[in-house]
Amino acid sequence: MDFNFNSNSNLDNITFDTTEQQTAARQFISKVYLFMFGALIVSGAIAYQYGTLDFVAKYFLQETPQGLQVAPLFYVVAFSPIAVAFALQALINRASFAVLFALFTLYAVLIGFSLSTIFIVYTTSSIALVFGVTAGTFAVMAIAGYTTSTDLTKMGSILSMAFVGIFIASIANIWLGSDGLSWLISILGVLVFTGLTAYHMQQLKKYAYDAQLTEEQKNKLALLGGFTLYVLFINLFLSLLRLFGDRN
Repeated sequence: MDFNFNSNSNLDNITFDTTEQQTAARQFISKVYLFMFGALIVSGAIAYQYGTLDFVAKYFLQETPQGLQVAPLFYVVAFSPIAVAFALQALINRASFAVLFALFTLYAVLIGFSLSTIFIVYTTSSIALVFGVTAGTFAVMAIAGYTTSTDLTKMGSILSMAFVGIFIASIANIWLGSDGLSWLISILGVLVFTGLTAYHMQQLKKYAYDAQLTEEQKNKLALLGGFTLYVLFINLFLSLLRLFGDRN
């Protein structure tokens, strides 16, 4: 899911001139990436641990008169993160930080179980290679978004709408099973997710130093920022994997 940060801050000429501002900016961005990397570690560890044919066959597949089909549990695991994502965004101003952190952790766990299936479809070496490429691409776009003086708001709005379109098309293609549509979604996904990474890093820059925000508000925004970047990273990774991953 895509999340928009609401702020009246002007992006023009955002600088951190004093030591206090620079320290606050480093602390905020560090928290954002701590949440993001923590979620990636949780998801990756679960996916690797349970990415076996025995586990997938036992819990995510079932025998039917028509043959082997996807079990209902897989759809629950695959689609329940959507509800968690909406809950996280809806409760950002009302729930405590602990509740928001628990929702983020639950999301990462569910995504980890969903990602376990990629180890059945793709070789481990290609998964590792694509992950490295994703990390490099993500880092470049994140730095570009944070350092650029160009306002990316309009681009972000367009890409956010494109993200929704890709999301809907991806769900539809689960039942359509079109290889051509899958490739198109993946190609567009790479463009959209890299662009949104730059856009959201620029948005996060607004909150790196804001004297009007309390410490709790900053912690919540850092968590939401880490969650947003985590979602973008996972989607970029899956798009690249569908394009370049070697199948078993």
